[in-house]
Amino acid sequence: MKQSRLLRVLLLSSFFSILFFIMRVLNQRDLEYWYLNWNLVLAWLPLLFSVILVGRLRRSGWSTWQNIVLTVLWLGFLPNSFYIMTDFIHLQHTLNATLLYDVVLILSFTLNGLLLGYISTFMVHNEIKKRYSTNVTNAIIGGVFLACSFAIYLGRYLRWNTWDVIINPAGLLFDVSDRFINPGAHGQTFSTTALFFVFITGTYYIARELAAIMQLKKPVKAKKK
Repeated sequence: MKQSRLLRVLLLSSFFSILFFIMRVLNQRDLEYWYLNWNLVLAWLPLLFSVILVGRLRRSGWSTWQNIVLTVLWLGFLPNSFYIMTDFIHLQHTLNATLLYDVVLILSFTLNGLLLGYISTFMVHNEIKKRYSTNVTNAIIGGVFLACSFAIYLGRYLRWNTWDVIINPAGLLFDVSDRFINPGAHGQTFSTTALFFVFITGTYYIARELAAIMQLKKPVKAKKK
């Protein structure tokens, strides 16, 4: 029941983002920012994988090959959920006449991406917490966010995407290894990764704490007349 209600809310939220885009197309007669819709589709994939994974974990162990594949797919597509926030960089090419609208447009897609990414992470986080200690669980989630932050750098600055893991693994491996072999020549790599890591991890922690506080809050009883 809760999952179906959550799904409806997320779909409605995504619908409003797409509606904002359609309204811009009708008003400006161009398809600028079309990629926001594609990025939103990619942001939905980790949630899909996490839902399937959690459902399977109730019936089987994590070590089955199906669950391992689902975990890899979830981890591989998760950075796309957070990557949408980097699309604000395109505002530098926006005309002053549409600047405010475009800020709201990108913000809408960004919030949806963060929601989808955090909810899918929350689901996997809870499953890990059932199997490991709090410290180990936090370390694993921290490692996931660190990998996502590095992937955001690879996507924004080096233009790599999730599909290149299969299409061009050699080229991707070369660029990644070069940044660790010659760290001094790639200072932006680590500063950008650290920036997104702090933001993603901090926001996730705050969201979890707020959710826990709201759950602990006792309902107010209506006064008798």
